Amino acid sequence: MSKRDLKKYVTELTKPQLEEQIIALYDKFVDVKVYYNFVFQPNEIKLAQEAKIKISNEYFPVKGKKPKMRRSVAQKAIKHFNSLGVDEFVIADLMLYTLEIALAFSSEKIIKQELFFKSMLNSYQQAVSFMIEKGILPEFQSRVEAIHHKVVDQKWINQYEFTTILERLSY
Repeated sequence: MSKRDLKKYVTELTKPQLEEQIIALYDKFVDVKVYYNFVFQPNEIKLAQEAKIKISNEYFPVKGKKPKMRRSVAQKAIKHFNSLGVDEFVIADLMLYTLEIALAFSSEKIIKQELFFKSMLNSYQQAVSFMIEKGILPEFQSRVEAIHHKVVDQKWINQYEFTTILERLSY
């Protein structure tokens, strides 16, 4: 069904029929429920805190498990925030937090997986690009630079790629 067909269908419904359909969607689909809960109670700070706890648990598990270090957990949260229309400052903060927690972990433990460093570079690139696109990079410039300095201090295998990204910002 195209958007045009959907629009035609919706305009033909009576108000009670439309209300019934929205309630049915709310009951049947978790995503619809999450969306409406966010629309009516947009507690972005609480959502961000919950996401940060999940991300930090990937590197510093509360229950004595082995750290999983999955970037996908953070990426899923960021994608979810984008779909809900969460403020871009909150999203940028979460993107940088992901890198900061990974750096805190790598300062304590030796990481041998090359994929870890590659995925963190991708996260850094995506965060910087997002902030440039939204015009909010100046508000986060000090954190972006601090992440770069920690990468260099910890001698990550791809530290030069991080430097290249940061140098492009200077031009």
